[in-house]
Amino acid sequence: QVQLVESGGGLVQPGASLRLSCVASGREFNARIMAWFRQAPGKERELVAVLPWNGGNPIYGDSVKGRFAISRDNPKSTLFLQMDNVNFEDTAVYFCAAGRPYEVIVRKLASQYDTWGQGTQVTVST
Repeated sequence: QVQLVESGGGLVQPGASLRLSCVASGREFNARIMAWFRQAPGKERELVAVLPWNGGNPIYGDSVKGRFAISRDNPKSTLFLQMDNVNFEDTAVYFCAAGRPYEVIVRKLASQYDTWGQGTQVTVST
Protein backbone atom coordinates (compact mmCIF):
# COMPACT_ATOMS: atom_id res chain seq x y z
CA GLN A 1 0.00 0.00 0.00
CA VAL A 2 1.10 3.59 -0.49
CA GLN A 3 0.02 6.85 1.11
CA LEU A 4 0.07 10.13 -0.81
CA VAL A 5 0.35 13.70 0.49
CA GLU A 6 0.04 16.66 -1.88
CA SER A 7 1.34 20.17 -1.28
CA GLY A 8 2.10 23.37 -3.14
CA GLY A 9 -1.35 24.68 -3.89
CA GLY A 10 -2.37 28.28 -3.31
CA LEU A 11 -3.76 31.48 -4.73
CA VAL A 12 -2.10 32.72 -7.92
CA GLN A 13 -2.81 35.25 -10.62
CA PRO A 14 -3.48 34.36 -14.26
CA GLY A 15 -0.26 33.74 -16.16
CA ALA A 16 1.67 32.72 -13.06
CA SER A 17 3.46 29.45 -12.34
CA LEU A 18 3.02 26.95 -9.54
CA ARG A 19 4.61 23.61 -8.70
CA LEU A 20 2.68 20.90 -6.90
CA SER A 21 4.34 18.02 -5.07
CA CYS A 22 3.05 14.64 -4.01
CA VAL A 23 5.14 12.66 -1.54
CA ALA A 24 4.51 8.93 -1.38
CA SER A 25 5.21 6.69 1.56
CA GLY A 26 5.04 2.95 1.24
CA ARG A 27 6.23 0.46 -1.26
CA GLU A 28 7.22 0.45 -4.89
CA PHE A 29 6.74 4.09 -5.80
CA ASN A 30 9.17 3.65 -8.67
CA ALA A 31 7.05 0.83 -10.12
CA ARG A 32 3.73 2.65 -10.12
CA ILE A 33 2.02 4.74 -12.74
CA MET A 34 1.44 8.13 -11.10
CA ALA A 35 -1.14 10.69 -12.10
CA TRP A 36 -2.53 14.12 -11.32
CA PHE A 37 -6.26 14.73 -11.48
CA ARG A 38 -8.28 17.82 -10.64
CA GLN A 39 -11.84 18.54 -9.64
CA ALA A 40 -13.56 21.90 -9.90
CA PRO A 41 -16.80 22.64 -8.04
CA GLY A 42 -19.74 20.92 -9.69
CA LYS A 43 -17.55 19.04 -12.15
CA GLU A 44 -16.22 15.52 -12.41
CA ARG A 45 -12.66 14.66 -11.52
CA GLU A 46 -10.59 14.92 -14.70
CA LEU A 47 -7.17 13.77 -15.78
CA VAL A 48 -4.43 16.41 -15.76
CA ALA A 49 -1.42 14.21 -16.48
CA VAL A 50 -0.24 10.65 -16.06
CA LEU A 51 3.33 9.35 -15.99
CA PRO A 52 4.25 5.72 -16.59
CA TRP A 53 6.87 4.15 -14.35
CA ASN A 54 8.72 2.30 -17.11
CA GLY A 55 10.01 5.19 -19.21
CA GLY A 56 6.90 5.76 -21.28
CA ASN A 57 5.87 9.25 -22.38
CA PRO A 58 3.56 11.28 -20.17
CA ILE A 59 -0.03 11.84 -21.24
CA TYR A 60 -1.76 15.18 -20.66
CA GLY A 61 -5.33 16.36 -20.62
CA ASP A 62 -6.16 18.52 -23.62
CA SER A 63 -6.70 21.65 -21.52
CA VAL A 64 -3.20 21.62 -20.02
CA LYS A 65 -1.05 20.46 -22.95
CA GLY A 66 1.90 22.77 -23.48
CA ARG A 67 1.43 24.47 -20.10
CA PHE A 68 1.83 21.75 -17.47
CA ALA A 69 4.57 19.17 -17.01
CA ILE A 70 4.53 16.04 -14.86
CA SER A 71 7.72 14.54 -13.48
CA ARG A 72 8.89 12.23 -10.73
CA ASP A 73 11.88 11.84 -8.43
CA ASN A 74 11.99 8.15 -7.62
CA PRO A 75 14.73 8.27 -4.93
CA LYS A 76 12.61 10.83 -3.08
CA SER A 77 9.30 9.08 -3.87
CA THR A 78 7.91 12.38 -5.07
CA LEU A 79 5.67 13.32 -7.99
CA PHE A 80 5.61 16.86 -9.34
CA LEU A 81 3.30 18.96 -11.47
CA GLN A 82 4.80 22.14 -12.92
CA MET A 83 1.99 24.49 -13.84
CA ASP A 84 2.87 27.41 -16.11
CA ASN A 85 0.69 30.16 -17.59
CA VAL A 86 -2.26 29.22 -15.42
CA ASN A 87 -5.73 30.53 -16.18
CA PHE A 88 -9.06 30.81 -14.36
CA GLU A 89 -10.16 27.38 -15.64
CA ASP A 90 -7.27 25.77 -13.76
CA THR A 91 -8.96 26.55 -10.43
CA ALA A 92 -9.65 23.20 -8.77
CA VAL A 93 -8.57 20.79 -6.09
CA TYR A 94 -5.63 18.82 -7.43
CA PHE A 95 -5.16 15.19 -6.44
CA CYS A 96 -2.36 12.75 -7.05
CA ALA A 97 -3.16 9.11 -7.64
CA ALA A 98 -1.10 5.94 -7.75
CA GLY A 99 -1.58 2.90 -9.89
CA ARG A 100 -0.94 -0.67 -8.83
CA PRO A 101 2.69 -1.90 -8.73
CA TYR A 102 4.09 -2.96 -12.10
CA GLU A 103 0.88 -2.23 -13.95
CA VAL A 104 1.70 -1.13 -17.52
CA ILE A 105 -1.71 -0.11 -18.83
CA VAL A 106 -1.94 3.66 -18.54
CA ARG A 107 -5.36 4.51 -17.13
CA LYS A 108 -6.97 7.90 -17.67
CA LEU A 109 -10.16 7.69 -15.64
CA ALA A 110 -10.37 8.60 -11.97
CA SER A 111 -12.51 5.52 -11.34
CA GLN A 112 -9.56 3.34 -12.37
CA TYR A 113 -7.39 4.48 -9.46
CA ASP A 114 -7.91 3.41 -5.88
CA THR A 115 -5.06 5.23 -4.11
CA TRP A 116 -5.44 8.99 -3.65
CA GLY A 117 -4.02 11.87 -1.72
CA GLN A 118 -6.17 14.36 0.16
CA GLY A 119 -5.83 17.06 -2.49
CA THR A 120 -4.43 20.58 -2.62
CA GLN A 121 -6.45 23.65 -3.64
CA VAL A 122 -5.28 25.79 -6.55
CA THR A 123 -7.14 29.06 -7.07
CA VAL A 124 -6.42 31.34 -10.00
CA SER A 125 -7.76 34.81 -9.39
CA THR A 126 -6.96 38.47 -9.82
